[in-house]
Amino acid sequence: MKRWLLALAGAVATPAAAQPSPADAAWQPPTLTSVRYDEDWSALADPQVRAEHWTGAFKYMPLGDDARLITGAEVRARYEANLEPLSKGPDNDYLWLRAMPYADLQVGPVRAFVEPIAAYAIGVHGGPGPTDATGIDVLQAFADIDLHIGATTTVILRGGREQMSLGTERLVGTRYGPNVPLAYDGGRVIVRGRGWRATGFWVRPVESRPGNVNDRSSPTRALWGVYGEDQADGIDLYYLGFHNDLARYARGGGREDRQTIGTRYHGTRGAWSWNAEAIAQFGTFAGQPIRAWSTAIEATHQWPHVDLAPALTLRANLISGDGGAGDRHLGDFNALFPKGKYFGELSPVGPRNLKNVHAIASLHPTARLTTSLALLGFWRMRKADGVYDVPGNLIGVPVAGSGSFIGKQAEFTTAWRATQELTFSASVSVMDPGSALRGLGHNHDIGLIGLETSFRY
Repeated sequence: MKRWLLALAGAVATPAAAQPSPADAAWQPPTLTSVRYDEDWSALADPQVRAEHWTGAFKYMPLGDDARLITGAEVRARYEANLEPLSKGPDNDYLWLRAMPYADLQVGPVRAFVEPIAAYAIGVHGGPGPTDATGIDVLQAFADIDLHIGATTTVILRGGREQMSLGTERLVGTRYGPNVPLAYDGGRVIVRGRGWRATGFWVRPVESRPGNVNDRSSPTRALWGVYGEDQADGIDLYYLGFHNDLARYARGGGREDRQTIGTRYHGTRGAWSWNAEAIAQFGTFAGQPIRAWSTAIEATHQWPHVDLAPALTLRANLISGDGGAGDRHLGDFNALFPKGKYFGELSPVGPRNLKNVHAIASLHPTARLTTSLALLGFWRMRKADGVYDVPGNLIGVPVAGSGSFIGKQAEFTTAWRATQELTFSASVSVMDPGSALRGLGHNHDIGLIGLETSFRY
């Protein structure tokens, strides 16, 4: 472990902070997102604004009075070294490479958005899995039409393949952290009003496969629902339906039909920001009823006018588990399609049968440089149930008497935005296994070193 920490010290030695150029100060792009299609580049309709930055000429190309072509791309290289991983066999280090260019053609109210992906992995023990590599394929390809109803309401009708991010991605996310993001095939209706937004959808998740241009919709899983946001008051309400022909939990496998209802309350006031969420699930699994739930709370305080601009975040999660075969219902929570690196760069366990506390202290030495230290603890909610990974796969059921403590984790990360487009980051994470992991035969520290460079425009 000392070798790991020494390696990190060399990898994350703080670089000299770059000073903003005059062009940087004059031209500020919108915040880039993982889905890319919801970024607002309309300021580049002004030729003088486009001329202020080197990407302007090909980022936004007017094609007539009411037509435009917007382009963009991400190129990312990420190296990860795993020590005693839970689910990938022996020590393993590998390189992830991906490129995701996109083209967004808008003609009046009609739009066509296409984003191919090229994703490869080098050195993965046992061969790359579906989140490691997919070759050359189509990540997103959809068309939509934007209809205006009255003075303040807009309706968007969309069909095709797209990434979706709902709320904090606790249940529906893009899986952006791993090498192959997650997309969905189907249709969506998005309605926006003054201070509110709602979306309804029916989709199937896209399954990544080896080879080129062969990713397909899942034939066994489907997702549908409605997600509403009161943006003025910071209140979300949602319903999600889920079907899986091949579900598997510690008690066995079978068909799963699950309904989810939830609410989220979030906001910012002064130096404080917060997020709280409560979720209930019901339905059937293998002919038995489902009763599951999850609650989460998060609070952040920032000191922007203090040297190094520190911030402190505290989080807690309670996520239901199963009481075993003696129960007449399934108690396991299903996080459906959550964000990929759920609890940080190292996320060996996932949001099922879990209690978790999480503290993050961050510093901002410059506007372009961020560092953070996170401390985490994990416990099983029910001792009769097992330990699961982020996608919901069962890692194992610890031997009887193992206890509920899964482990404690520390993670240090740093990120330097060298230019508006180029970012370098590094992380080191270590988990000390608790009695539950030792009951599965994992007696050594679990660790991860990650080094990443990303170019996005």
